[in-house]
Amino acid sequence: MLTGILDFLIRNLLEFLILLLLARFYLQAAQVSFRHPLGQFVLALTNWLVLPVRKLIPPFKGYDSTSLVMAWVTALVMHALLLAITPWPFDFSAAGSLIALGLTATLELIKMSLYLLFAAVIGQVLMSWLSPYNPLMPTLTGLTAPFLRPIQKIIPPIGGIDISPMVLILLIQLILNVVIAQLEVIILQGVQIIG
Repeated sequence: MLTGILDFLIRNLLEFLILLLLARFYLQAAQVSFRHPLGQFVLALTNWLVLPVRKLIPPFKGYDSTSLVMAWVTALVMHALLLAITPWPFDFSAAGSLIALGLTATLELIKMSLYLLFAAVIGQVLMSWLSPYNPLMPTLTGLTAPFLRPIQKIIPPIGGIDISPMVLILLIQLILNVVIAQLEVIILQGVQIIG
């Protein structure tokens, strides 16, 4: 029972931190203003971690590489802690184990990035119907436009209705449920063999 509680707390708290760090990275990459309350919220909850580390990891080509690296490190720590509390034998000193752990952390970032994009698309669609002039719309548009534009070039609006968000949601679901799920199985098998 204690293992289940620890698993729940570690997973939920650290996944939330990963989401915040990724949101910070993507908001900056999309050149979205941090003046909106959402941006202020993200900065307030991540500054304690990002600002001290930024002295060691400077921005790379204008991107907030510190936030991305710290999201990966958080994912690495999360999966290491989750493995440490499981009954599976896992050798943290083996090179193969460390590679598997690093791949798992990278996969976690991809998964969380897709969840963020999914939430941004859903939020943008709902706002466009219910409150198109909401101050959050430019933030959501800044995050989703790079992914929606290529789809809109292939599938123009049908009868005045833009279905590109639905296509993007289907693509995200496909990647999460097929590609990522398969990669997780492969890595898990590698961990069991290594362990």
